Amino acid sequence: MRDATCSFHCGNFFCHILLFAAGTYMILRPNLIRLVMGFGLYSNATNLLLITVGGYTRASGAPFVEKNPGSAAGLMDPLPPDIILTAIVISFATTALFLVLLLAARGLTGTDHVDGTEPDA
Repeated sequence: MRDATCSFHCGNFFCHILLFAAGTYMILRPNLIRLVMGFGLYSNATNLLLITVGGYTRASGAPFVEKNPGSAAGLMDPLPPDIILTAIVISFATTALFLVLLLAARGLTGTDHVDGTEPDA
């Protein structure tokens, strides 16, 4: 019988690969909005990676929730979720900045292509 923790981490591993691959594909497209979306996928994949390596399992409990936690053996480390929340805020601010720059570039050039000109069809 397979361990539930192993299947949880293996599932997250495939999600990491999928998100990083989709982000790379989006970044390599010659369209600025897809570039911003690719960076968003990268930030989500990184947050998922931090959750996975942060020690979260379905059997671990949240710290400081119960009145008598007993020992800290079954509890999750509270530092990785704090780092992830900070990363989410930073990625949101970065995405907002990229979108403002995208709108400014589109207003100046009239297109959202990376080179500033539409490719010949």
